[in-house]
Amino acid sequence: MKVIITNAKVYTVSHGVIENGSVLVENGKIVQVSAGPIQSDGAHIVDAKGLLLMPGFVDAHTHVGISEEGIGWEGEDYNEWVEPVTPYLRAIDGINPREQGVRDALEGGITTVCAAPGSANVIGGTACVYKTFGDTIDKMVIKDPVALKAATGENPKRVYRDMRKSPVTRMATASLMRQALIKARTYMEKKERYASEPDKQPDYDLGMEHICMVLRKEIPMKIHAHRADDILTAIRIAKEFDINITIDHCTEGHLIPEQIAESKFPCIVGPNLTNRSKVELMNKSFETPAVLYQHGVLFAIMTDHPVIPIQFLPLAVSLAVKYGLPYEEGIKAITINAARILGLDNRIGSIDAGKDADLVLWDGDPLSVDGKPQMVMVNGEIALNKI
Repeated sequence: MKVIITNAKVYTVSHGVIENGSVLVENGKIVQVSAGPIQSDGAHIVDAKGLLLMPGFVDAHTHVGISEEGIGWEGEDYNEWVEPVTPYLRAIDGINPREQGVRDALEGGITTVCAAPGSANVIGGTACVYKTFGDTIDKMVIKDPVALKAATGENPKRVYRDMRKSPVTRMATASLMRQALIKARTYMEKKERYASEPDKQPDYDLGMEHICMVLRKEIPMKIHAHRADDILTAIRIAKEFDINITIDHCTEGHLIPEQIAESKFPCIVGPNLTNRSKVELMNKSFETPAVLYQHGVLFAIMTDHPVIPIQFLPLAVSLAVKYGLPYEEGIKAITINAARILGLDNRIGSIDAGKDADLVLWDGDPLSVDGKPQMVMVNGEIALNKI
């Protein structure tokens, strides 16, 4: 399908704003971005009539589709909370693409999400990234696995305390994470040492294979860490094992921005649009993104859906802007920065030729309560149209 969106105010993210621009889409990709009209035979013309065109938004940390709304325990497929270390799980196997949250994301202009296991377990399984338009998750996924989920802090302690099972302390959580990494490193070294001797190879272990991907830096470990001490524990373990991590939640990141900046690990901040429901959130602040930005930290902003309903991702960003984050950086936090953290900035996150045609026409500023999507395009296909 060939489409030309014309007469739009194009917010490219990567190279400024084009006041009266046009975008040519063909075969699911952005082919041309122009400051004037584009001519192409056989194209379907969408007259934007001055609407604001932005790249589809990206939420880098959610449980969309794996946490289903309105059906109680039957829809809770994100935490296998019977064993603290479950690296062999895959989020893709629990995602229902027909779940209401997926539709809410699309209608809210969020075209790409990262869905991960929850934080009940020290290591919870692999996360994946998928587009929010479609009815078959295998066709919607664009990166699987994208990361291995892990957790520090309160949640693993709370879950296993009542079972009288480790971990019930932060020490045990860190120890279990280290033990799993050491076990996987031994497994990997044995496989490499006996690569030409199949009879000496260790038995195949799916969980170890997933952790080995982290050790080989093929994917990062996506570490849930709210409190400053937990953030520093995550950084400490990452340095010990020479692995890449993302610091997810980073609630007290504004208290230790220098240390985070020195680590060079990216952060995915949120969900801030909530109450202080537990001890880890006592120092929650909408200023965290601004402080991280001031210290040169690469960060994204997330909803942690269903904690914040995913369609309110722009609202979460607007509050960060209200508390000091520059507007342009707020938009980057749910476009190009989120894409970069997920390793997908070559495909999504900005309006550039060669990238996926994930585009949203807004009738106003998306960071305002008045701005609403009027058209949503995913992979070059018009998924929602109110024009």
